[in-house]
Amino acid sequence: MEKTEETVESQEMEMSFEAALEDYLNSDFGDLDEGTIVSGEVVKVGKDHVLVDVNFKSEGQIPVSEFADAEGAVSVNVGDKVDVFVVNKDEAEGTIFLSRERAKRMQLFDKLEEFQEQDGVVTGRIIRRIKGGYTVDLGGVEAFLPGSHVDLRPVPDMDALVDNEYEFKILKINRRRSNVIVSRRVLLEEQRAEQREKLLETIEEGQIVTGKVKNITEYGVFIDLGGLDGLLHITDMSWKRIKHPKEMVQLGDDLELKILNFDKEGQKVSLGLKQLVPDPWENIAEKYPQDARYTGTVTNLADYGAFVELESGVEGLVHISEMSWTRKLRHPSQMVKVGDEVDVIVLGVDQEKKRISLGMKQVSPNPWDVVAEKYPEGTVLEGSIKNITEFGVFIGIEEGIDGLIHVSDISWTKKIRHPSEVYKVGDSVQAKVLTVDKENEKFTLGVKQLTEDPWTQVPAKYPVGQMVTGVVTNITDFGLFVEVEEGIEGLVHVSEISRKKIKSPSEIFKENETIEAKVIHVSADERRLGLSIKQTQEDEPRKPKSYGGAPAENGNTTLGDLLREKLEAASSEEESE
Repeated sequence: MEKTEETVESQEMEMSFEAALEDYLNSDFGDLDEGTIVSGEVVKVGKDHVLVDVNFKSEGQIPVSEFADAEGAVSVNVGDKVDVFVVNKDEAEGTIFLSRERAKRMQLFDKLEEFQEQDGVVTGRIIRRIKGGYTVDLGGVEAFLPGSHVDLRPVPDMDALVDNEYEFKILKINRRRSNVIVSRRVLLEEQRAEQREKLLETIEEGQIVTGKVKNITEYGVFIDLGGLDGLLHITDMSWKRIKHPKEMVQLGDDLELKILNFDKEGQKVSLGLKQLVPDPWENIAEKYPQDARYTGTVTNLADYGAFVELESGVEGLVHISEMSWTRKLRHPSQMVKVGDEVDVIVLGVDQEKKRISLGMKQVSPNPWDVVAEKYPEGTVLEGSIKNITEFGVFIGIEEGIDGLIHVSDISWTKKIRHPSEVYKVGDSVQAKVLTVDKENEKFTLGVKQLTEDPWTQVPAKYPVGQMVTGVVTNITDFGLFVEVEEGIEGLVHVSEISRKKIKSPSEIFKENETIEAKVIHVSADERRLGLSIKQTQEDEPRKPKSYGGAPAENGNTTLGDLLREKLEAASSEEESE
């Protein structure tokens, strides 16, 4: 029986299938262990999955999302070689599940472990802040960066580090938990130690170096010189006086500085900023000679005066006493404020102590010189009362200069307890210049000096022995004050009232009572007028008494008679007692 063509073709196909089946059943898939990484070829890119041939009974499938970028675009093509992770396989069914992401992650962990073993450095990007530190992306693996390992010193703005790339040291890896801990501080410490060693070999006094402001305190600035910190003291920052270093520098500033002192053993460096420019105080006396006039800016106020900057780094002091010829200042702020431009005169220069004494009032003439010439002693002037005190009144003379009329210089004769009894503020007063004391800045006036002292005429008008009539103005235990004319009082001492002892003058006399007395003492210099009632009784002849209220023989009763009767009545009462 002859074989037909179709029969032969059918037999060949059966043999080819059997061979393929046997080859499939006898294939070696031992290298496709679960949890391993194998290499495969992309054979199809579908909508949901990517098929990869890894030399298994069938292609493995991987979600297409594992090949998509951040924008969702698939970045794989048929024929591409890729490393994949064997997730699961079923030889009976001939199925296998793969993962590209897990393969990449395992490969990355392998690299990280290698870096850790070799004490290497990895680059990562800080992606977010979390409790206790940051999360760092190491290119597919998220690591934890503790806050204490961010920098060599506390970071003022923690959020400023997010989205920035840095180099890190790997501290710990836990592959099972996919946990990685990194440190930036350890790396910085190593770099700093290397830089410090190099710097210590080359640094020397007088050298110009560059550094970054690391910390700012009230007394100075700490500068990172690259592995070694130096101190820039506030006094070495500027030739001019500053209150705080923040007036000149900020954190992170790069500065060029001069090494003033270097202690290699203690690794201490003193730095200077002002030393890079010439000292403005050199030959200062020649630049600012005494009595020269300049314009400066008020930089600072103190209780005792104002500091005025003449040029950058050169300040002088205007003492509060040198601010005004006439005003008595309690504080410089009554005259100037910070930032004011003022004209000053150089009063003195001390180059060694770097001090300049300045004066503001010396810019204009001393008004006391003008007043002394304009108002010599004896001048009569008129002015308004500006102020009244217990001891006198102040009269405005010139701008800033007042004259004092003391309460004792208001009247020759009146006893004035307070000037307000006579004057009020704003009254116009005429007075005579008594003294002009430029050194002590005192200007005294007198009102009573406009008229002659009435006491100069008293000795002539009231000689000793003369009889006077006056009014009792005041009664005291030691006697009577008697006004003999306006402003002129005499004293009748208690011993001069009667030949007999008197307990109290007030028992006999009353104020405003008119009496007759004899002048027994007078002194214009002492302004004293001594009177006696007793001596008037001794000098007058005793006259007959009137009985029963009848008048004397001639029918006339004198003032002396009445006084005599009062005294005798008082004496009789004493005797009866």
